[in-house]
Amino acid sequence: MAKITAYGVRPNERPYFDRLNHDHFEMTYVADLLTHANADQARGADGVLVRGNCVVDRENLSRFSKWGIRAVFTRSVGVNHIDLAAAAEFGIQIARVPGYSPYAVAELALTLGLSLFRHVDAAVQQTRQGDFRVPASYFSRELHTATVGIIGAGRIGMAEARLYRGLGAQVMAYTPHPKVADRQVVTFGDRATVLGHSDIVSVHVPYIPGENDQSLDQHFLAQMKPQAVLVNTARGELADPAAILHALDAGQLGGYGADVVTHETQLIGQDFGQVATVPDAAVRQLLAHPRVMVTPHMGSFTEPALEDMIKVSYQNFREWWATGRVTNGVSVRTHG
Repeated sequence: MAKITAYGVRPNERPYFDRLNHDHFEMTYVADLLTHANADQARGADGVLVRGNCVVDRENLSRFSKWGIRAVFTRSVGVNHIDLAAAAEFGIQIARVPGYSPYAVAELALTLGLSLFRHVDAAVQQTRQGDFRVPASYFSRELHTATVGIIGAGRIGMAEARLYRGLGAQVMAYTPHPKVADRQVVTFGDRATVLGHSDIVSVHVPYIPGENDQSLDQHFLAQMKPQAVLVNTARGELADPAAILHALDAGQLGGYGADVVTHETQLIGQDFGQVATVPDAAVRQLLAHPRVMVTPHMGSFTEPALEDMIKVSYQNFREWWATGRVTNGVSVRTHG
């Protein structure tokens, strides 16, 4: 029976792993994300399963290789937390989950967008202080009179578009390769047109290191409709925090909602007690701003999404050990 060490398995997730383990893999659950300090808990395993923000760098991959581990799979879509070149060098197969319930992230993105659009977060913080006044800054349009812009009309982006469309909003979208069927839900346009017409802009594009780092920058924000809301549930590396803060303070940006931040491996899963002790200055500044909402990368933390991730992850391991191949394998290559 193959042995798998799974990192980042929350206590409430274990019953799902057990119930869906139809191949009877011998599972070892580690609640914490993979770090250099706990990598040795995989010693003796045949395979390792990680989450996003696990430290799957050269050092840990080298350890796994020495222990005879040849399969390190992630239950995330993205693989930017994995050193693919090192994996190739050590002969370790990498695989991912290409998709899960798109409504998990889409629903959270919509929640962030609507909360900022209707000034809900600011109002809740105010009433918690015993202040029940309604300042002029809470004056709002209604969603059915507004336009929502989706940047990146993939599965998640289109799921969010359908949700907004169901609430009566007009929905525009920008994507390099629009699908004909999606035109029944959204109006496609170039990026500048979508940004310029949208009251809420929601970003669903993959992060490609070295290509679109901090692409939500001054130029991007300047193209947005004044006082529009920006939502980023994709990757923290896409955002330029300094540009976002400047746009908020200058009145160009109405609000910023994010389920992702920069340097997440240092932050996610940690309790710092107070904002002042968060070890990332840019994140501290965002958290302190009254028109910013940040959640702790919880978009995929839903029952349907979890079940999808676990099922596909088990399928990946089953296929790998049965055939030596895996359909959802990631191409690992050395650079140079």
